[in-house]
Amino acid sequence: MAIPIGPREFTANLRDAVLACSLALCAVLVPQLAASYGVRLSAIPQSYWGTWVPAAEICQDANKSAIVLSGKAYVTAAVNCAVDYVAETPSPKGPIYSARLQCSNMAEPAPKTATNLIIRPSDTNQISMGATFDGLKPYQRCSRGRLGSEQ
Repeated sequence: MAIPIGPREFTANLRDAVLACSLALCAVLVPQLAASYGVRLSAIPQSYWGTWVPAAEICQDANKSAIVLSGKAYVTAAVNCAVDYVAETPSPKGPIYSARLQCSNMAEPAPKTATNLIIRPSDTNQISMGATFDGLKPYQRCSRGRLGSEQ
């Protein structure tokens, strides 16, 4: 036979059950939310260091349209940028990197401007880069033997 409880005991038991369920739900969801934001890095990952061009044929004359990535730099014929930090965010197709850069124009002395660079890998020798997801463009890595400046 069930022991009858009054309205106060019922309310207290219900409150305890709701609190326990809420804590259990938080324990499950919070680690997943934290993991979805990614990791902050101090440099561009080494696997992306090198010379990148829009098409492999351009590697012979890479000095004009090449982008050179290193741990702490993004360099083109027009700009020289220092890497402040890189955010690595997981995605279904692998990590996406967003670099915060401080850039100066090579042609004229002016204050440095802050900009973002998104790097989304396609495979070992191909990535997409741009300031926004809508502006991502494909780039291919130039192998050392194919660089025009090293011949």
